[in-house]
Amino acid sequence: MIQLPITLEQLITTLQQLQPSDRAQIAKALIQIELKSDLTKLLEELYSQPPIDEITDVEIMNEIKAVRHRHYIPSNY
Repeated sequence: MIQLPITLEQLITTLQQLQPSDRAQIAKALIQIELKSDLTKLLEELYSQPPIDEITDVEIMNEIKAVRHRHYIPSNY
């Protein structure tokens, strides 16, 4: 692998000289790098959280009934 010292300004100037299709390829590569980084952070955050207890169908139905009950009870205004 060859390493060349280059400043950010030199890199930007070089990129501006590329054809639009080549710049698009570079942009896609940069986006993929960022997406991988974001996905990695998200997965690490997800796996660092404590596990959530499984919710049963009965618990879901009970919650639905409770919300409906609260919604349909007339207000005392």
